[in-house]
Amino acid sequence: MLRPIFIAQSIFVATVLLSAPSFAVTAKEKMATCKFGADDQKLAGAARAKFMKNCMANKNDPRGGAGAAGGVPPPPKN
Repeated sequence: MLRPIFIAQSIFVATVLLSAPSFAVTAKEKMATCKFGADDQKLAGAARAKFMKNCMANKNDPRGGAGAAGGVPPPPKN
């Protein structure tokens, strides 16, 4: 009964860990992870250079930086 749940959770955890380049420990591991991501997306030229720069700087979040408020937009003014 619990086996399908365990399998689904294991797949989810593996996917999250493999898709997060920020989990690399050393610069060499980080570079390998970023290269894998660029290769996986079939990036070349300027797009690859931009991806690698952002990846190595941990700026690969398409939503932008966290900013001073931790990524939370300011409340609307009434």
